[in-house]
Amino acid sequence: VLDPQYGMCVWPCAVVLAQYAWFHGRSLRGRRVLEIGAGVSLPGLVAAKCGAEVILSDSEELPQCLAICQKSCLMNSLPQVPVIGVTWGRISPELLSLAPVDVILGADVFFDPKDFEDILTTVYFLLEKNPRAQFWTTYQVRSADWSIEALLYKWRLKSTHVPLHSFSADKERLASSPLPGRHTIEMMIISLARSDGT
Repeated sequence: VLDPQYGMCVWPCAVVLAQYAWFHGRSLRGRRVLEIGAGVSLPGLVAAKCGAEVILSDSEELPQCLAICQKSCLMNSLPQVPVIGVTWGRISPELLSLAPVDVILGADVFFDPKDFEDILTTVYFLLEKNPRAQFWTTYQVRSADWSIEALLYKWRLKSTHVPLHSFSADKERLASSPLPGRHTIEMMIISLARSDGT
């Protein structure tokens, strides 16, 4: 979904992750949610509309992305949602002082393999601070050669595949968008692996 007036774009993975947040809206009420790599912030804003306490984040090195997050909040009548700079792989004062979180959202953050370890470093740091938290993420399958399995093992994380049909996201059109049906999108939930490896 493109908005040429504001130069904003919602990618298919964000629509699917927003659908998951909406589908589980009752369970998000009152929970603390952080969206990483938020950009237009559709999943985070849906979580906020469901009653979650949301913080949006994008790279502190990309002020234009942080401005888009803030613009999205204003356009959706959610000016109270905080926007912070979090650069993947960097433990910043903002990350260190972050309040506890229950859910981390990330739509299409696994885009460029060179960023995969930095993303999982940040996710691991957040999950270590919040051991019961989960990282809900959607990604577009772009190459059969790209995998995060070895990195998940390295960082003592586990993933659970979430079938799109389980939250009515396996349709040609989703939220009035024809985009998801033309792409192979997957969803998984990442959490800390227990000491026994499960």
